[in-house]
Amino acid sequence: MAVKRFKPVTPGTRFRVGADYSDVTTNVPEKTLVVAIKKSGGRNNSGKMTMRYMGGGHKKSYRLIDFKRDKFDINATVATIEYDPNRSARIALLHYVDGEKRYMLAPEGLKVGQTVVSGSSVPPEVGNTLPLKNIPLGSIIHNIELNPGQGGTIARSAGTYAQLSARDGKYAIIKLPSGETRMILATCLATIGTVSNSERANEVLGKAGRKRWLGRRPRVRGVAMNPVDHPMGGGEGRASGGHPRSRKGLLAKGFKTRDKKKTSDRYIIERRKK
Repeated sequence: MAVKRFKPVTPGTRFRVGADYSDVTTNVPEKTLVVAIKKSGGRNNSGKMTMRYMGGGHKKSYRLIDFKRDKFDINATVATIEYDPNRSARIALLHYVDGEKRYMLAPEGLKVGQTVVSGSSVPPEVGNTLPLKNIPLGSIIHNIELNPGQGGTIARSAGTYAQLSARDGKYAIIKLPSGETRMILATCLATIGTVSNSERANEVLGKAGRKRWLGRRPRVRGVAMNPVDHPMGGGEGRASGGHPRSRKGLLAKGFKTRDKKKTSDRYIIERRKK
């Protein structure tokens, strides 16, 4: 997977840097693993706008991803590597030997025809899923569970990974992409490897219209609003006084909003880097 630059034939392509999709092997998803998405435009069930700057965008269908990887000790062959409009990473279609088909997050280096498997005694190879207690120390992992059987919730976006650094009793110690070090139950599952499409961070949309295609409307700065609309609004000319804060008045840029009594604090060994 690499990025490509475009010949500046229009203003929108002058600065655009896009994906070349060389790793994608098909553009037709598996029909049995696709469901419809109903767009909300940021409105709730009474029609009131509760999320701003949402709306429009290209029509998408949702691919059902197997984050649990709970089909143990049954080999699966990678049939395709596909683009997923709902996430930054690529996805892989698995054909299990018993006939079932599932999507999984595609790790970096996974190829069509390769075999992957989940289980407690499987080899720690790219794409295989094991409990943390059976993964060698120092391994690069992704799609990590926080609670056994919950399904992977950590390190799922493009290019992300965590590292298994140690084990202490019934806990495994993980260094997360943010720099945070925390304990997770060693019975939780994780997948070996780094999430695919790491070059996505280098992509540049090139024009505002491409953001609209993604369903994002223009975002208005608080200092450009009137005093009735935002705490930082109003003033003569380009005045933007006061401390940075949200529309509801909560301080921003340095003010901690995490609950001081959050129960999961006991599992965090080292906080994320600022």
